[in-house]
Amino acid sequence: MQKRILVVEDDEMTNKVITNFLAEQNFTVFSALDGQAGWDIFQKETLDFIILDIMLPKIDGLALLAQFREVSQIPIIMLTALDDEYTQVVSYSNLIDDYVTKPFSPTILVKRVEAVLRRNVQEEENSGKIKYGELTIDLDACTVENQSEAVNLTKKEYDIVTQLISRRGKVVTREQLMDQIWGYDYNPSDRIIDTHIKNIRKKLPGIEIRTVKGTGYAIEAEL
Repeated sequence: MQKRILVVEDDEMTNKVITNFLAEQNFTVFSALDGQAGWDIFQKETLDFIILDIMLPKIDGLALLAQFREVSQIPIIMLTALDDEYTQVVSYSNLIDDYVTKPFSPTILVKRVEAVLRRNVQEEENSGKIKYGELTIDLDACTVENQSEAVNLTKKEYDIVTQLISRRGKVVTREQLMDQIWGYDYNPSDRIIDTHIKNIRKKLPGIEIRTVKGTGYAIEAEL
């Protein structure tokens, strides 16, 4: 599934160049010309990446970066004409992933976006954590967080969510869930899995668990 990127840049021509280059590389792109519009899109859409200018109207880039970091660890590249040490230190202190100064090559910018995304996947694989949109599963602590808030799942609910997200994009059969979580063969008359799925949907309304009739369940490869 295409990665969803927000570009917050007040110069219309620069914004258009970036969005066009990203779209050509099969990213889904959202565009904002000021900080408030960027914040509004962030709250409304599920995003995978943000390219953020610093000198923005309404909400400046550093203030907007701080707002993002209060609720999300989404990858962010700062894009700015400011290259002084103070601005870079503040940006990196707020956990940006990269810093690109103007003028810049749009082709190189796209490559840096791709590099950050690859690095994040590798870090996830090595960290014992699985991320899916704003959901984070800590495999070592057996906990689930949604938008950095703990979600109170039962042990079986946690096991089901882990199985589905670990195999995102694929159908997980009821037989597989019964065998791996309950440890015995699936009985077609046993609706225990359906009950757990119903409870999970209530606790994680942002995660769409699709019922595959007569087979099992699936979630999309990417949010």
